[in-house]
Amino acid sequence: MGRYDDLVAEALTRVQEIMPWDLSRSLAAGNKPVLLDVREPAEFAKLRIPGSLNVPRGVLEQSCEWDYDETVPLLANGHEREIVVICRSGKRSVLAADMMLRMGYINVVSLKTGVRGWNDFEQPLEDATGKPIDADTGDELLAPRLSPEQHKPKA
Repeated sequence: MGRYDDLVAEALTRVQEIMPWDLSRSLAAGNKPVLLDVREPAEFAKLRIPGSLNVPRGVLEQSCEWDYDETVPLLANGHEREIVVICRSGKRSVLAADMMLRMGYINVVSLKTGVRGWNDFEQPLEDATGKPIDADTGDELLAPRLSPEQHKPKA
């Protein structure tokens, strides 16, 4: 049985990643990929890349298909569209992009380093109301919040 990082590493044998500066240049050049953020709704509400679409990882497959309560027409009809999958650190997005490739999407990449890397590169972020979020606030909102019981026990 594989661990989470093993699953991500295995998916990376099939998934292409792009860096935040590559996405920034692409957007500045007028490209309009679907920016698919697979984080949970509460994460997405705190901060996001402007123009991104939130489809949580847990409902991704149904969102990509017709005739489900979770169907997102843009995705169900977008197997040939350019899609950049986004998460907080770039791991969930790799797994999501891998699933989309397995579902027949042909132009899907993952944003390496995720929203954290986007913020580190000081690219625009916004909150749920569209208000810009500065890089320092982004750092605070994206910081890990592990409780003591979430750490691996010491031997």
